[in-house]
Amino acid sequence: MEPLFNPADFRLPAGITHVCAAGETPFLRRHAQAFEAYAEDKGLGHRGREPQEAQIERARVGAAALWGVAPGDIGFVSNVAEGVGLVVESLDWRPGDNAVMEPNEYPSDVGPLALRRNPSIELRFADAMDPAAMAAQVDARTRVIAVSAVSYLNAQRPDLLALRRMADSVGALLVVDFTQASGWMPIEASVADFAFSACYKWMLGTTGVAIAYWNRARLPHWAPNSAGWFNIDGNSITGSGKPDYGAGMRLKPDAMRFTRGNPAHAAIYVLNEALDYLRQYDMHAVQAHVQGLTVALLGRLVAHGIASTTPPEPARHGASVCVEHARTSAIVEALYARGVYAWGGRGRIRISFHGYNSLADVDRIEAALLASLAD
Repeated sequence: MEPLFNPADFRLPAGITHVCAAGETPFLRRHAQAFEAYAEDKGLGHRGREPQEAQIERARVGAAALWGVAPGDIGFVSNVAEGVGLVVESLDWRPGDNAVMEPNEYPSDVGPLALRRNPSIELRFADAMDPAAMAAQVDARTRVIAVSAVSYLNAQRPDLLALRRMADSVGALLVVDFTQASGWMPIEASVADFAFSACYKWMLGTTGVAIAYWNRARLPHWAPNSAGWFNIDGNSITGSGKPDYGAGMRLKPDAMRFTRGNPAHAAIYVLNEALDYLRQYDMHAVQAHVQGLTVALLGRLVAHGIASTTPPEPARHGASVCVEHARTSAIVEALYARGVYAWGGRGRIRISFHGYNSLADVDRIEAALLASLAD
């Protein structure tokens, strides 16, 4: 398996096997022109806002195409936690309401619920890979089921359709974090009521902006409980007069109501270059390539008697292979010294593939991991 993406398109250190996609992907070389374009536009004074606005709309179209939804369903937040927080804050919570999630769910998806006050929200936990266990935690007072499409911890991939049916059975919202999925596999965001994704991993973008999806067909009257100058209807980015506060605020009619203040324009310019790059590839082909590598590595681990917390079946795992180890930091540093850039933390070694990786990388990972474990 040769690389699907041309490695020369990326700022990859020479002679390095880069398998950190679940944490940070290397920058595309074309991102330099995105920064240059932003710098030029920013210097144009008030006329610079027109190309900046065009970049925002272009990113909405690109993200919508990647997720199989309408551009009007796409907005932007600064990060996933902000997006989840906006949804949580918008609900009329009552004492006794609960939210259901995986016990190892990512903090950005749990924090806005866990720290909610007046009233506090009961958090219920169950294995998202076990629909029966999840269903046992769901009842008439469940307001939100929050889940990652792919787990950051072990790359498990739950059945989102089963969770959709579960949410519908009690009238709960399904909130999905696509951060560990978007950019390497096909996304059908409409399974969710709300969905989010960071852009600096498989999406090939940078920090500062995250995609926010609002399923307007399911929830046409949803509105956040806070606003800023940017998401007020009639107060466009170029300025169209003063808002009449006495008449009440009307929010923008589409998912840009997520975006209270100026989005991170530089990050949006970079995101557009990333989306243009990804658009060259069928996501089914990217998934097949990436999971060909995960399956190959999982097979090597089995042959060496090394246990992985990642399910072996491609339909149940993402683009990473995870190995629990008591010396995670030391092993990751030993891999780094051998030219393999993996990711650590949370008591596991995480090896994540993208289109620039190849079977030769699997060979190198196998040798480096065995040597590092023997150190």
